[in-house]
This record gives sequence, structure tokens and C-alpha cells, in this order.
Amino acid sequence: MSIRFAADIGGTFTDVVLDDNGLVHSKKLLTTYDDPANAVISGLDQLMAEASLKAKDIELVLHGTTLATNALIERSGAKTALLTTEGHRDVLEMAFENRFEQYDVDIDRRPPLIDRSFRIGVRQRHASDGEEIIPLDQEQLVSSVRWLSEQGVASYAVGYLHSYANPSHELSTLEIIKDLVPEASVSLSSTVCPEIREYERLSTTSANAYIKPLMEEYLESLELQLRSRGVTCPLLLMTSGGGLTTLDTAKIYPIRLVESGPAGGAILAEQLSKELNEPSLVSFDMGGTTAKICLIDQGSANHSRSFEVDRAYRFKKGSGLPLRIPVIEMVEIGAGGGSMSRVDPMKRIQVGPQSAGSDPGPVCYGRGGEESTVSDADAVMGKLYPKFFAGGDLTLDVDAAKFAIEEQIGIPLGLDVFAAANSVAEVVDENMAAAAKAHSSEWGKSMDARALVAFGGAAPLHAANLAKKLKISRLYIPQGAGVGSALGFLLAPARFEVVRSFFSPLATLNVDTVMSLIEEMRDEATGVVSQMSSGPLEEKVRAYIRYQGQGHEVSVLIDQVELVDADYLRERFESAYRETYGRVLEEVEAEILSWTLSLEGAAQREEWFEFTKSNSVVEAQIGESNVYMSDAELKTPVLWREALVEGEEYFGPLLITENQTTTVVPKDSSVSISQQGVLRITLGLRS
Repeated sequence: MSIRFAADIGGTFTDVVLDDNGLVHSKKLLTTYDDPANAVISGLDQLMAEASLKAKDIELVLHGTTLATNALIERSGAKTALLTTEGHRDVLEMAFENRFEQYDVDIDRRPPLIDRSFRIGVRQRHASDGEEIIPLDQEQLVSSVRWLSEQGVASYAVGYLHSYANPSHELSTLEIIKDLVPEASVSLSSTVCPEIREYERLSTTSANAYIKPLMEEYLESLELQLRSRGVTCPLLLMTSGGGLTTLDTAKIYPIRLVESGPAGGAILAEQLSKELNEPSLVSFDMGGTTAKICLIDQGSANHSRSFEVDRAYRFKKGSGLPLRIPVIEMVEIGAGGGSMSRVDPMKRIQVGPQSAGSDPGPVCYGRGGEESTVSDADAVMGKLYPKFFAGGDLTLDVDAAKFAIEEQIGIPLGLDVFAAANSVAEVVDENMAAAAKAHSSEWGKSMDARALVAFGGAAPLHAANLAKKLKISRLYIPQGAGVGSALGFLLAPARFEVVRSFFSPLATLNVDTVMSLIEEMRDEATGVVSQMSSGPLEEKVRAYIRYQGQGHEVSVLIDQVELVDADYLRERFESAYRETYGRVLEEVEAEILSWTLSLEGAAQREEWFEFTKSNSVVEAQIGESNVYMSDAELKTPVLWREALVEGEEYFGPLLITENQTTTVVPKDSSVSISQQGVLRITLGLRS
């Protein structure tokens, strides 16, 4: 048990949680765009005062953020250059040389992060085995770097052909850049993504370089403000793979922080899967800017070595920016409480991905927002209870929301204000359902027999309707749902993964070389994880193997490293291949492309949290609200969550409110509260 502080910065809200030896204090604050660290520090001050603690009492700070993701989506990173092998500067533009939607003649990818004029071909070349073919032309490189510096380039991505096999030219380039432009930020593909596959390696390295100056500046500001407050404990960052890493590592590889906030939510869902004895879940996290959907099977989320940011075309695979980093597999779309709604020229309601954010925010926040949003629609429909909205920190302006919805949605479509608001909610819920179905289909999964767990400030408002669209009848809302991702940080283990490409046919495998490679990866991972965890570490080694002639490989877990040889690897590969595809290919040679090694410390805690309660004792029913649901306005009791009695069953329609969110329970549904304080809603699937 210890005193820990966790903060999750989103596009609209910053969630902060203080774990005082198992007792949780929490707060939601509007994100401060001028310096996101300001909201974190403000939340820390408020929670320390509430818990009567001092800064020196805090033993660990945990942090996750969507700043990296937002910078990639909004194209707000640094002016970046790419130095690559001569003749290969257009790799980022050519991508996979395919069409992700074959029958749409109007499809187009978003332009690369780096403009073509800043993508420079450098005379040099290594062969695939690392042998030097053309020496690095240092004179040309110096001239190029000087010109790029004059153009205001602040960050450099360096990605030479086959540098994963021989990084010497990239290391020489780093020295030259630092000699000419000492203040420049540099990312090398041989350290960011030392893997075969040129496009993904360059895409990942370019993205790392693009966000690196921004993230370095932010992380340094956060560290400085924490230290100035008297917080001297370690600061750990959440990664997209669901583990914690050090501040220094995060500054070098900020690309690993992409999806760090949503990863915390997935870890929370994993824990709930075990607590609730629900092995198959749909994790639904909806905040102010985005919605994230993740599948949990046998108590664990799906993990991957690659994913796409900003799928710009109907969640279609191939329409986003590919990154090769360890990641918890999920789908994220621009559908949050602050997502703007509008009527397009074809008289269709469009919702998102643009968001009102926290400044000015939705119209109902009363902070100068003018564009109608999902939260405005929820307010108009009576789903937000004004007295306890945002813990009383914001005054809900329902009249302003009605005006915006009526003017921008209702009048153009000939709908009354309630029907217009309901239409906005239906569109955003359909978008999320479509994303969930596409995600499950892509991974060969089914929605059958799953339950849905919802968290995030906006998710409990929309969870019941989303569950109905997915034909799900069991719905769970955990205690502290409004700050769910930050709670997940408190459950996350220290973890770091290292990857190396090492191509070899199984028939000619050099076992000594493989063992040396594994030892090298183990040393690198230990150097990171040992700074965070002093206990025993769990090691996982995987080989990525395919049949000759195939374009993709299968992940093979090596459960006994000391037994590794060609026969052992073939047996493990065929078992994994048969499990995936139902058969093996006889008399076809197999080959290894890459290896990964991850080290993981013990989870920070196994028990569920205890949450602080309001000082005043209240009755379960604190009021009534006229709520527009099921195409009718219903007089709906409003219940205070903390006053619900464990084991008692309550029947919808209901609003169950708390300081950071509100849960909508539709009619023909019932709700009870578990020993862990989790709301269990049983839905009637009738519309």
C-alpha cells in the first residue's frame, strides 16, 4: 500500500486520481491547452488538500496523455525532415501501393507528416545483411542539414535502408546533425523501430520525430512543476502497450505514448473482467473528444505489434498512419461529448471528428461555445442533471444548448428540438456501434455472449443505447467510471518491450546468434524496467515466423528459451499457425523475421479500490428529470449513486448520477449494485 497520484490528460478533460493506501480521491478538470501540465498540478493541489496530504507524502506519480495522438491527428507537431537512402524519399507517399477501398474512386490518403521538400535522399547504402555497399556521403549530408536548418526544421527523422541490420550510417548522421545543429531533435529508425519493412519503419520514425519536441517540452514542464511543488518521487509514463516506462525513455520514444490514456482504460477493463467473472467483454471508453472500444477475451485485451492512427475513411484498415510499436489493440474514433454536430449539404447529420474541446467547450458549458455538440444533445434530452453536473464545477446552460441544437440541427431538418437532439445521439451511437463491429470483424471476433463495461465521462450516458445496437444485454458501470483510465494507471505493471529484426530460414538457424540477440534485448529491457520495479520480472520472448513466400508472419511465444533450435521453433510455429488458420503447409520452409522480448513487473495492486464518499448522507432519490428517450419524454427519477443499497434492484427508466458522470438506465431495464460498487444493468433489448 502506498500513496500514488495518477493523471490522464484528454482532449477535453484532465482526470486526476489520488490513491491514499487504497482510498481513492478523484477529480475532473478542463484540460489547459496553453500548458496541459497546469490542469494536472491544479488537480494534484485540490486532491492533496482533500486528503490532508503534503507533496512529500506522494510516493509515485503515474501519467498518460492523448497529446501525442492529438498532435498526429491535428498535424500540430514540429517542422520535421526525413533523411533516407537516395531514391527512397517517396516511400512515405507510396505507402503500401494499394487502395484501401477498391470501389471508391474518390478515396485519398492524408498527406505524409513530412512535406516532400523536407524529405532528402542521402547517398549511402547497406545490403540486407548489413554489408556496406555505398559509403555515407558526409559532404552531401552536411549541405542538406545546413539547408534544412535554414528552413526552420526542428526535428530530424533518420531512416536508411536496412539500418536494422547495420546502424552505423544512422549513428554517423546523428553525430553530424548534433555537430551542426546541437539543439535539433533526432530520431533514428535503428532505435525507434529496428525492424524489417521499410515503409512502416520510416512511418514510425517520422511520427516519433514529428511529436518528439512537443512531448519533450511538455514532459519537462510537468516534471519541473511537480518538483517545484515538492513532489520528489519517480514519475512513470503509461505506454500504448499497457505498461509503465520511465520519463527519460518516454522523451526518447514519445511514439510509445500514443494511445497511453486509452491503454489505462483497457487495463481497468481487464481487472473488471476478473472481478466480475466476465471473461468476454467489450470495453467502451467515451470521453469529451474520442470514443475507444477494446475487446477483452479470457480476461485479457488483445495486443499487437502495429496499429494505425487516424483512420480517416470509415474506420477502414489502410486509411490511417501505420505505427509499429507495442499496443493494446482497440479502435478509436472522434466521438466524444464535445464532438460537434452539423447538417451537411445532403441533409445528413454529421458528428465529429472535430471537437469543441475544453476551450470553449460545448454550448451547455456556458464558456462561449457556439457549435452544437453531443453533450448539448444530452443536455437537451434531460440526461445531464444540472445540480451535480461536473461535480458542481460547471453550471449547465440547458437553454443555450436548446437554442444551438434547434438552430443548427432542428430547423434545417424540420425537427423539433427534442427530435433533433435525439437524432444527434443516435448518429453518434451508430458511429460507435459501426466501429465496434468493424473492429471485432477485423480480428475475427464475435459480439455474442459478451458484456459491455463503460467508463469515461460520457460513456455511461450512451452505453445502454450502444449495447442495444450491439445486441448486448449485460452492462457494467464501475465506480469511478468518470476517471476510468486514470484508475487503470494505478493497476498497470512496469513493462518494456524490445524488438530486433533477424532474418533466418529455420533450416539454417544459428542458435548461438539467436541466444546473443536475446541476451542483448534482455539487457536493454532490464535497463528500463529495473528503474521501476525491484521485484521479480516476467519475461516473454516471441519469434515472428512465416512460410517462405508469405507476406505476414505469425507470433510464436517461446515458453522455454533454453530449448530454442530449429525443431523446437518449427513445432511451436506449426501449433500457432494451425490455431490461426486451421492447417499447416506441408513441405514448405519456414523463416524467422523478427524477435521481441518483454519484461514485466508485478501489477501494482490486485484488490479493487475504495472510493471516498460525500460528507452529507442523502436519500437514493434526489430528484426527477424529464428525459427524452425511446422517442418519448419520460418523467425519470434521479438517483444518487452513493446512496444505492447493495443487492437491491432498481427499475428503469432512471438517471443514476455521481460527481463525474451520469448513467442512463432505459425503461424495460433493471440495475443493481455489486459488492465492489459496480452498477450491473440488465437491458431489455426492445427499442
